[in-house]
Amino acid sequence: MYTTNATLETIAQRLGNSRSVLVLTHLKPDGDALGSSIAVVRSLNLTSPQGLPPRARAWYAGPCPAWQSDIVKSTPHMVIDPARGPDRNADFETVLIIDTGSWTQLEPFAAFLKGRAPESIIVDHHRQGDADIADTRFIDGGAAAVCQPAAEICRHILGLESITKLPVEVATPLYLGICTDTGWFRHSNVSGAVLHTAADLLSAGVNHSALYQLIEQRDTLGRQKLLARALDSLSIEASGRLGVMSLTKSDFAAAKADPGESGGFVDYATFIPAVRVSVVLTEASDWQSPAEGGSPADAKRKAVTKVSFRSKEGLNAVDVNAVAKEFGGGGHIRAAGARLEAPMDEARRRVVEAVTRHLNGDR
Repeated sequence: MYTTNATLETIAQRLGNSRSVLVLTHLKPDGDALGSSIAVVRSLNLTSPQGLPPRARAWYAGPCPAWQSDIVKSTPHMVIDPARGPDRNADFETVLIIDTGSWTQLEPFAAFLKGRAPESIIVDHHRQGDADIADTRFIDGGAAAVCQPAAEICRHILGLESITKLPVEVATPLYLGICTDTGWFRHSNVSGAVLHTAADLLSAGVNHSALYQLIEQRDTLGRQKLLARALDSLSIEASGRLGVMSLTKSDFAAAKADPGESGGFVDYATFIPAVRVSVVLTEASDWQSPAEGGSPADAKRKAVTKVSFRSKEGLNAVDVNAVAKEFGGGGHIRAAGARLEAPMDEARRRVVEAVTRHLNGDR
């Protein structure tokens, strides 16, 4: 059921004809989520009637990357507290959900979205999602980044003949999303199509070098120390084919790092030639361990572990999306994630067992 039932052109027309548009994306937005949402909001506001307030805005939930404000700038947006959620009675004619279509990833907005499927649209490049969120959908599981279809939406909204004609303030966040979701063109999802889109965005005036410095060359000391702790935890499983790292709340505290600063760590184990799958487990809950004064039963009940998966191309490559689905998660064939309601040790055992099965061809 999670399939395309509308074209990008009809979606752009509907957005362009709406008096007010809200753009949502997944919890803890990454470069693709931020880039696509910002580009669409800016495109819609460039076409807003003169003298009227901007008709589009974005809502974000959860920790955002350190560079978020440098990219979003004055674009109308709001960062909400995931625990409280937004005003569920807020009035928007159309809701665009981009870079996800999963209730799990939209949990902070769930109360707001319930009952709004007729006025909601999903544009996504993930293969799994919940079709009941939105009646109108465009799903391109072959796109390396959702910024690919988003670029076409922006082009149609602005009535342009080519992506190369996009305003640079629209082209830049779109290019950002493509770069971050392809690992700056290193991942296996790089295709001729995404390179063509990236080339068109560069022709529109994007400054590649400045953007790379802004996003990739701004690590905090805390992130570097957190990476050291993650690498120190690295163990090799499944006869050398699986690399596993783990980060606890105490690791973040000791490194003085923020929750969003572990992005990209899952790639490091794949630098080892024999490793086919890399996993990072992160203690994600606010529960108190027995050492912190909580009870063992309460700790087990409330414990949540976030898991990030990455796999390499090649013979007998593992579909980590299939692995993540076993735990209620999902994503892409080579990059996926899940959240387990379990303490770190239990989550690690279950994840290692599952990945090992897939590595052995026993699914």
